[in-house]
Amino acid sequence: MIINTGCRTDIPAFYSKWFMNRIREGYVLVRNPYYLNQVTKYNLSPDVVDCLAFCTKNPEPMLEYLNELDKYKQYWFVTITPYGKDIEPNVPNKKRVIESFKKLSEHIGVDSIGWRYDPIFIGDGFDVNKHIESFEKMAKELKNYTYNCTISFLDLYEKVKRNAPDIKPPTKEEQIEIAKAFYKIGKENNMTIHSCCEKTYLSEYGLKCNGCMSQEIIEQAVKEKLNPPKRKNIRQDCNCLMGNDIGAYNTCGHLCKYCYANANKGLVIENMKKHNKNSPFLIGFNEEGDKITEAKQKSWIIENSQISFI
Repeated sequence: MIINTGCRTDIPAFYSKWFMNRIREGYVLVRNPYYLNQVTKYNLSPDVVDCLAFCTKNPEPMLEYLNELDKYKQYWFVTITPYGKDIEPNVPNKKRVIESFKKLSEHIGVDSIGWRYDPIFIGDGFDVNKHIESFEKMAKELKNYTYNCTISFLDLYEKVKRNAPDIKPPTKEEQIEIAKAFYKIGKENNMTIHSCCEKTYLSEYGLKCNGCMSQEIIEQAVKEKLNPPKRKNIRQDCNCLMGNDIGAYNTCGHLCKYCYANANKGLVIENMKKHNKNSPFLIGFNEEGDKITEAKQKSWIIENSQISFI
């Protein structure tokens, strides 16, 4: 199975010590985000965890623990965008993030790391040409440190409309122009450009539209064939092996204006105050009425299926 750490918050950036305590104790407790007293206990043994999946804007706090995590197969997404502090107030300097990306790639291997350039929006000084210029500059920096880049276009959730009223998704024509240019830049820098939850028409312009964390991507990272259970993806057009997420919404301290996982700054600040690195929960502790259920877990790896990728 896959343990995912990155759909609800940024664990490497803000909760790395907590995460390593969970790894050492061998389990984690996770609240259902919609029914808070329903708690799932996940076994974190490498015997059942085929891959640890991370998604972060700042991997640096986890770098010191990489040797300890070597017993796990991993896949990392690192998001690097050209936006400033007005949009991403607490994301570190992008040059620093790129250096952490390179160190991470050198340790875990180029097949186990991907770059996310998303979300792509128009406004706040960014138009199509600005995105193409920024993307090309970053792609040259990351050449041969990853072979995969995922892009997506801004989704206008109500919270995004409220927090960032001056930005909007690119039009279909602008998306096509971006796709064509990014494909060319990717080819020049040994990268396959994937689209995340976008319409498949972008495949006409060279993008790979089979998902950003697809079975193919994970198999390439773990060097094994997988037989995951069939499950219905929540988002249309999503073909990813998302696994089981151990994060919590409204806990990401980056406070990006376009974030879908944070409702508002005040709630995030209050939740982060409740974090304790020694708790089995990301936020808080056991509460009255909690019902803890052990997850049914098993490896998805097909025995004797080790493969190599060129």
